[in-house]
Amino acid sequence: MAYYIGIDLGTSSIKLLLMDEKGKIYNEVSREYPLSFPQPGWSEQNPEDWKNAVFKGIPQLMEGFDSARVAGIGVGGQMHGLVVLDKNDKVIRPAILWNDGRTAVETDYLNGTIGEKRIAEFTANMAFAGFTVPKILWLRENEPERFLRIRKIMLPKDYVNYILTGVHSCDFSDASGTLLLDVKNKKWSQEMLDVCGVSMDCLPELHESYEVIGTLLPDIAEKLGLPKTTRVCAGAGDNAAAAVGTGIVGDGGCNISLGTSGTIFISSRDFIDLSNHAIHNFAHADGGWHLMGCILSAASCYSWLMDRVYKSPDYTLEQVPIVDEMLGRNRVFFLPYLMGERSPINDVDARGTFIGLAMDTGRADITQAVMEGVAFAIRDCVEVAKSLGISIYRSRLCGGGARSELWRKILANVLNIELEIPRLEQGPSMGGAILAMVACGEYTTVQTAIAKLVHVENTIKPEPELVSRYEICYRNFKKIYPALKELYKEIR
Repeated sequence: MAYYIGIDLGTSSIKLLLMDEKGKIYNEVSREYPLSFPQPGWSEQNPEDWKNAVFKGIPQLMEGFDSARVAGIGVGGQMHGLVVLDKNDKVIRPAILWNDGRTAVETDYLNGTIGEKRIAEFTANMAFAGFTVPKILWLRENEPERFLRIRKIMLPKDYVNYILTGVHSCDFSDASGTLLLDVKNKKWSQEMLDVCGVSMDCLPELHESYEVIGTLLPDIAEKLGLPKTTRVCAGAGDNAAAAVGTGIVGDGGCNISLGTSGTIFISSRDFIDLSNHAIHNFAHADGGWHLMGCILSAASCYSWLMDRVYKSPDYTLEQVPIVDEMLGRNRVFFLPYLMGERSPINDVDARGTFIGLAMDTGRADITQAVMEGVAFAIRDCVEVAKSLGISIYRSRLCGGGARSELWRKILANVLNIELEIPRLEQGPSMGGAILAMVACGEYTTVQTAIAKLVHVENTIKPEPELVSRYEICYRNFKKIYPALKELYKEIR
């Protein structure tokens, strides 16, 4: 029996999982690290905190287990973050994260001056403020001395892989979100490098997610208490890793994640040439491709409400007063744009908004509005997929918010699709472990691995009457952002 370690390098914490080749989970560990907001709309993190979390987390994960049996490690990580290293491979500045909104000017330049159509020709995507290239342009303009010191550009999980192996690498799924990758042909785009003023030498070597990039460095293996023969695979962006963990590979599968951000993920065996780039066109961790819509604030909206507004530690208790009769009848609406928004509106100026408050509005109405607002925003992404001729009848559901039975019910009826809940819901960490198994030869393909390891626990089905009520609510929700769009620019 061999052990495999899956790592989920998240925005607020790292989650580690120990699993065997049959899918049995033996241990899980989570370690938090700080998130910095130096200015309104900015979001940064110190890569040293990721390294320390790995160095402390893996020995903790292995307590009571035979470390000599560890065969492989796979990392799924937060996407789009800009990590820049100097000639000595030292971190130049804090990482600028996926939910950072400082790059409105750079994003407008890319989509306007360079041209959305040309950008899409180079990368199969349009520019979004959270992507990596706008951050590089911001750094060039605002921190030129640091920009000139750049010798390597990396993504968060790739920095962790570098610490483990000494190898500069990136996988295709994570690279897709940089706006530096020619997604269709799976190679770095020289045209986009020219736009950034960066040489090809600054980018890491590209791999499929399930390919081995190296083994642990001897001193790192000793520090972690693991064999020097432990293989590290290229890993994947968090959403691609989560899709592997929930079994969404091959053609036509769908996964919705209610994590810090919210995503709808549609897998495809072949590259799909899009005319509408309001959703992303990325490579997948299984060797194929996927379409993805991403809202920047999902479960984080609920955390914000509980922690910052209610100051309530009991997330579940707040949902108890929301009974079935209230669903689809709420007169309070919430726009979940606490960090601006990506898909499909691509507006860094948008902000979280309540509308419809009255003297009889209660706490439960506001809580319900937040949960429904996130569901409506996810439906916005689903509607874009439908406009491309993609039919979605069912989806897997994962992420911290998916643990709420109420949220599951709201989402199933807002979207009018069946939601399948995986038996094991460890998201990117489980996906990382599965990718490591394929890298180590335990399974021949990602598809054969998930056929053995991923199973559905139960299914939530929409209810026709509730679907009809939510259809009316969604139509009203759709009217709110256009009415406020110009105002957001005035109050930013």
